[in-house]
Amino acid sequence: MGATMTAELDLSVGPVELTSALVDIPSVSHEEKQLADALESALTGLSLPGVTVDRHGDTLVARTHRGLPTRVVLAGHTDTVPPADNLPSRRGPDADGADSIHGLGSVDMKSGDAVYLHAFVTLANSADLAHDMTLVLYDCEEVASRYNGLRRLSEAHPEWLEGDVALLGEPSGGMVEAGCQGTLRIRVTAHGVRAHSARSWLGENAAHRLSPVISRVAAYTPREVDIDGCVYREGLNIVRLESGVATNTVPDEAWMFVNFRFAPDRSGEEALGHTLEVLGVGTPDAPAPGFSLEVDDLSPGALPGLHRPAAAALVAATGGRVRAKYGWTDVARFAALGIPAVNFGPGDPGLCHTPAEHCPVEMIRDVSDQLLRYLTGKA
Repeated sequence: MGATMTAELDLSVGPVELTSALVDIPSVSHEEKQLADALESALTGLSLPGVTVDRHGDTLVARTHRGLPTRVVLAGHTDTVPPADNLPSRRGPDADGADSIHGLGSVDMKSGDAVYLHAFVTLANSADLAHDMTLVLYDCEEVASRYNGLRRLSEAHPEWLEGDVALLGEPSGGMVEAGCQGTLRIRVTAHGVRAHSARSWLGENAAHRLSPVISRVAAYTPREVDIDGCVYREGLNIVRLESGVATNTVPDEAWMFVNFRFAPDRSGEEALGHTLEVLGVGTPDAPAPGFSLEVDDLSPGALPGLHRPAAAALVAATGGRVRAKYGWTDVARFAALGIPAVNFGPGDPGLCHTPAEHCPVEMIRDVSDQLLRYLTGKA
């Protein structure tokens, strides 16, 4: 892959240099062991008084135990998608001339990991620290949920994740992206009778049967919901549609995936009930005649929780730059544990998973400075 294989990490460097070092240790999903080993060795090698370092698989958890009144969880995934000729890292101007770190994971999300690592190491034993910290660096975020290191940790050791607020270092352009929307995907299948199109009256066209449902989805008016000053925009869309076996044949089956992105004031059950009402073809257990339905995916959202003091202090530290998170992220896993969570990290999320992935140096430094101010109560 042409990557520079790094055996050791120096955690005394700044977040920009640390970003490059993390990028240069390949960690494609399911292949994070080398990076997890390097991180574990570097964290334990610091011998920070009062800090514990635990490991579950290739997920690492470092915690301070200062007895401070609140605890902040700093979480980031260590895995990346496969490389696209973008290893090792390099530093240089982007298309706009801004000094940047280029390379796989520089946005998603090793710059966020670097900022969080730097803050933890810098403040773990500092007299200025205002909140106890829990640093979580986990594997397998970019693949199926059953492999997700944060999910597996929450099931095996939920006590390791206790906190008053959680920050996830997903790229957010240096803004606080609060909570996240939920996502629901339903497969709707219409059944008919196959026939030659020259004798179509001998069949029942499944595509025609599906068409009124398509019209109902197309006519749907989504909500905009304001929660804690964050506006979430819902969306109900057909995202995949298939029918037919030949151009001279009436199809006996037509199916589509319908995706509902719903605001976090709805529970998963409420979102499902609402979507089924819009579709108007019954339920998975009791579908309308000629139809079948299957819930393919359902992940609840996460409320922003910005009214919580620990979260409000972060908003203040970032100058009030906050917006809703439309996509689903692992903040929802913290919400399920009763911990309000936000996304806060450097990098343009539009560059995630692209060969041109890069993160401006200035943004890494700005997010780092804001995080340090927040964790020391100097907002």
